[in-house]
Amino acid sequence: MRQSSHVSPAGVPRAAQARRRSRVRAALIGVGALAVTLTASGCTANEVFFLDLPDPATKEGAITQNLWDGSWTAAWAVGALTWGLMIWAAIAYRRRHKDEVPEQTKYNIPIEILYTVVPLIMILGLFFFTARDQAEILAVNNDQDQTVNVVAYRWNWGFNYLDEDAYSVGTPNVPAELVLPVGEKVRFELTSPDVIHSFWVPAFLFKMDVIPGKTNVFELTPDKVGTYPGRCAELCGVDHSRMLFTVRVVERAEFDQFIADMKARGQSGLLDTGMSNDLGQMPDERTT
Repeated sequence: MRQSSHVSPAGVPRAAQARRRSRVRAALIGVGALAVTLTASGCTANEVFFLDLPDPATKEGAITQNLWDGSWTAAWAVGALTWGLMIWAAIAYRRRHKDEVPEQTKYNIPIEILYTVVPLIMILGLFFFTARDQAEILAVNNDQDQTVNVVAYRWNWGFNYLDEDAYSVGTPNVPAELVLPVGEKVRFELTSPDVIHSFWVPAFLFKMDVIPGKTNVFELTPDKVGTYPGRCAELCGVDHSRMLFTVRVVERAEFDQFIADMKARGQSGLLDTGMSNDLGQMPDERTT
């Protein structure tokens, strides 16, 4: 009696074809489940692939954004290639029969050289773009329209508007407010009378430490009208979490009115940059 061969017209056993179709279906189901999960979560592409970097509110922020997006694009490409090679190797070189031992190899010099040279090129490329963009962002050209002395102290902020001879200051209960005219380059001079703080406005895509005995300087050009939160990004003591401030980027007329209002309240001249207290210090660290 004649038996069925269970072989497809193309010469491939039907069982192997069934297994292949099963793997393809499983892969498609996995991709579909991931797509549904991301869609149902309401996540944007920026949140999924670039960790939700804020839209820059300064002219210089675009440099940071391009570096960030480019780094993540390269990382995702390398990840996808690596994952693909791992999956391909697991399938192509799997054990097909119970008693079969896959081919054993010790060395493959070309592949080992490839695995050394390619990561080195990637690291050097990332270093080059980072150093280039950092140099551009930190460049101080002294062609600013405004100069603001940022005074970080325990436990809040003060802002000396050096060109207008006025200042604003906050408290832990009433956060400070920094007002800047839109479209005008600002030179920030960072000083601290007590401990290390860090001036950070997330929407500016920039932060810099405020170090006692040293004046750190940078320049930015706010180019979007709006209100942006700011905070200290350095763990500076017991009330670090309350070192908050707000940045308002406004038109020039509103900025001039803000300065006039401060002077009318008696906030002319400069904030006392010696402001400090002993809260958060050990007894042997106290100076007063």
